[in-house]
Amino acid sequence: MKKRLLFLGPPGAGKGTQAARLCEQHGMKHLSTGDLLRAEVAAGTDLGKEAKAVMNRGELVSDALVLAIVKGQLGALGDGGWLLDGFPRNVAQAEALEPLLTEIGQPLEAVVLLELDDAVLMERMLSRGREDDNEDVIRHRLEVYRDKTAPLIDHYRQKGQLISVEAQGNIEAITDRIQQALTGS
Repeated sequence: MKKRLLFLGPPGAGKGTQAARLCEQHGMKHLSTGDLLRAEVAAGTDLGKEAKAVMNRGELVSDALVLAIVKGQLGALGDGGWLLDGFPRNVAQAEALEPLLTEIGQPLEAVVLLELDDAVLMERMLSRGREDDNEDVIRHRLEVYRDKTAPLIDHYRQKGQLISVEAQGNIEAITDRIQQALTGS
């Protein structure tokens, strides 16, 4: 099974849930960029201090800083495999990530795109009961996702790395579909 992965998909498609299940079942490291940034800040590393200063100003952390944090995490992993969740978010970040992965000898093996109909996404996200999940906010998040991520999907499709998986149904069925897609069976 492929073990150096990137997850893509719209908000509410189940990326976090599926990433956690896959990583636990196959001994892979789940690298969520949000979690990585918070961990660096909490640890008080130089990168964490830099990230904290940027975030405290209400700004987005730069691609270069996120790449440095990802490189540090991946470089320390060894051969267990990993799953990147939440990065890259655009083609520029993907193009910056590729040479870094080559440099550390861990090239990306597959990009899993979790696909789900908008009506199902809307229903799923509204049922979570989060304060910020109302129809207008969700529609806007889906528009932003399509605007920023559609070119990334095309980028990985052209490289022959994209695997689309239907993300509808129960959690176990979706996990099974992802594993079948990654083993080629």
